[in-house]
Amino acid sequence: MASGFEPVPLTSQKHDPAWKHCQMFKNGDRVQLKCLYCGKIFKGGGIHRIKEHLAGQKGNASTCLRVLPDVRLLMQESLNCVVVKKRKKQKIADELSNFNPTTSEIDPFTNQCGLNTEVTLIAVPETIEPNATFLVSREEETSNKGGGRKKKGRVRKASRSATPNALAVNNSIVVGSKRVNNQVSVAIGRFFYDVGIPLDAVKSEFFQPMVDAIASQGTGVVAPSYHDLRSSILKNSLQEVRSDIDQCVGTWGKTGCSVLVDEWISEKGRTLVNFLLYCPEGMTFLRSVDISDIVNIPDALYELLKEVVEEVGMRNVLQVVTNAEERYAVAAKRLTDALPTVFWTPCAAHCIDLILEDIKKLEWINTIFEQAKSVSRFIYNHSVVLNMMRRYTFGVDLVDIGATRITTDFMTLKRMVNIKHNLQSMVTSEEWMECSYSKKPEGFAMLDLISSQSFWSSCITIVHLTDPLLRLLRLVCSEKKPAMGYVYAGIYRAKESIKKQLINKKDYLVYWNVIDHRWEQLQRHPLHAAGFYLNPKFFYSIEGDVHHQIRSSVYDCIEKLVPDLKIQDKIVKETTSYHNAVGDFGRKMAIRSRDTLLPDEWWSTYGGGCPNLARLAIRILSQTCSLIACKPNWVTIQQMHETKNCLEHQRLSDLVFVHYNLQLRQMARKDKEQDAADPISFENVGIVGDWVIEKEGCLEDFGSPDWMSVDPPLGNTTLLGPTTDDVEDLGAGFGDYEIFEGVRDGEEENVEDNIVSQ
Repeated sequence: MASGFEPVPLTSQKHDPAWKHCQMFKNGDRVQLKCLYCGKIFKGGGIHRIKEHLAGQKGNASTCLRVLPDVRLLMQESLNCVVVKKRKKQKIADELSNFNPTTSEIDPFTNQCGLNTEVTLIAVPETIEPNATFLVSREEETSNKGGGRKKKGRVRKASRSATPNALAVNNSIVVGSKRVNNQVSVAIGRFFYDVGIPLDAVKSEFFQPMVDAIASQGTGVVAPSYHDLRSSILKNSLQEVRSDIDQCVGTWGKTGCSVLVDEWISEKGRTLVNFLLYCPEGMTFLRSVDISDIVNIPDALYELLKEVVEEVGMRNVLQVVTNAEERYAVAAKRLTDALPTVFWTPCAAHCIDLILEDIKKLEWINTIFEQAKSVSRFIYNHSVVLNMMRRYTFGVDLVDIGATRITTDFMTLKRMVNIKHNLQSMVTSEEWMECSYSKKPEGFAMLDLISSQSFWSSCITIVHLTDPLLRLLRLVCSEKKPAMGYVYAGIYRAKESIKKQLINKKDYLVYWNVIDHRWEQLQRHPLHAAGFYLNPKFFYSIEGDVHHQIRSSVYDCIEKLVPDLKIQDKIVKETTSYHNAVGDFGRKMAIRSRDTLLPDEWWSTYGGGCPNLARLAIRILSQTCSLIACKPNWVTIQQMHETKNCLEHQRLSDLVFVHYNLQLRQMARKDKEQDAADPISFENVGIVGDWVIEKEGCLEDFGSPDWMSVDPPLGNTTLLGPTTDDVEDLGAGFGDYEIFEGVRDGEEENVEDNIVSQ
């Protein structure tokens, strides 16, 4: 404690439970409080602010991340009691202010214009009843003492508990500036249930604007007809989407674009391909093609790819990104021979997915996953246990949903490690001991696992080995940040992390071999190496000379992407200025912004002295390297391919064009703060898999599952601490030549033997 702080002993008058979890000090004339768990000092706010701090409640204090779960629950209960007392006081005050001993009628206020305005205070229940009527108006006959004169009165229907900041009017509740109308919610729900619309449609950024637009017109709004939606409204939306796409097309001259070939199988077994275009300005859906008849004919695939590239403009396209299957490799070889300025790039995200799949197949790792999943299945199939877990983790779910099943597996294992102490607190609590589920065989098995030091030690090792790959996967799947300048460094960091973790060469070569086996197609890819070389964040942190393979790849890009021989020579000369940080490259501003600007932005800002190299760098660094995931309405796309009428086919094609591009626009604008994803929802079952699905169904001896008693997910991540930037985690320094060289032929045999032995 700093000098000047004098400890103050607590007196017997300090009855609040929060006093037991803080220290009081006197600094001059001011009294300050210190949290016993995290050491944070509060200069004001009193014990209430300490209580908010310990309870993790949003208010005037930050959340304590080190407080014990039992203490946090106690503080939350104490705060709730304070709220109840305030509400009771407010209710009494409202009743006293409304009480008039001389008349049963509320006296009207008379304004300056002589108009009478009746003001009625109405109490609102804390819980909304489905059919509750909060305001009832009727004529009531009353007799005064003088002679039976009839009066018209207004009867209030008050609830037991009042919310002072809410006002109920005509079956609606005004909370802050938002009005929640029960009738509106029920009407929207009936429409969703009747038509069978997926419930996650409410997450659309156009849902609330639609509700606002209807509300702004008052009553009597006439909804558009079926023919309006498929004619004039669709036509207007089509024009709007094309106008947005024109803005992207206007940037291709500077940044170029990538053609993404996203193949998928329809419910009826047809093989469909969606063609998308990527540039930093945004993604664009071009069209969808049924390739069922040519799926295994590389020559036909080549013709299709060539047609799309020519439609977009060969001068605009730097690369075509597909999956890594052999048929695409053959078709792409023909394409790059016919179009010498276009690269073919296998999807990096799919490659990383396969690396994680291979790592998970190692026997000891697969065993740990099965144990972890048994815990998760038990929790997510019983409402009592699920609610208890969410209380002890303060709303943090055990399952962390990723883009694919394999990423969900490794992300969830990392999440379990992060909430390890909360899970241990739960299974050692009195609440768990008294719970009937703790006495079941599955409950005892969960207790044994969560209490096992060897289980957690293995989980932590797996997390350390694979976390760099997960961070890289987030980077390559990002639509907002072009990933071409980061992949090479990401793979380097993953191998470096594995080497530091395992130390023994025989051990870490097992995992290096897994990475190199899947990364072989991309390891020598000129665009990835050039992206690493042209990213100033990494280039200027290389220890020693640039590896010869990287330089050679840069020259490959120059020869392929720049047909003019004179400009090629100028670019090679300008690389010397870049290498030596000459001119604007060496400015203090340029040096500082190597870590703060996106690499293509850095070149736009400081590359003026080397215009030819800067132009090439911007085009390379503006590209993605993966088939970025999007979830359009597959049903509409299938309908388009199945219709046989030419006019209706064109209409459905335009509908798919509008729908898909609106989905892509939402992806670009998506904010991280969204409704919490529920791991047990049907929409996520394809990705979450057996983390939440009982292999033999819910056990009957646990009673009937009650979904209505399950607390909704909060999506709280405060407990996990601040998130780190994936680019910053890539760090600096690339001096390990063993990583650049890869595994030698003689070493591969030993590694394969080691894999078999495990």
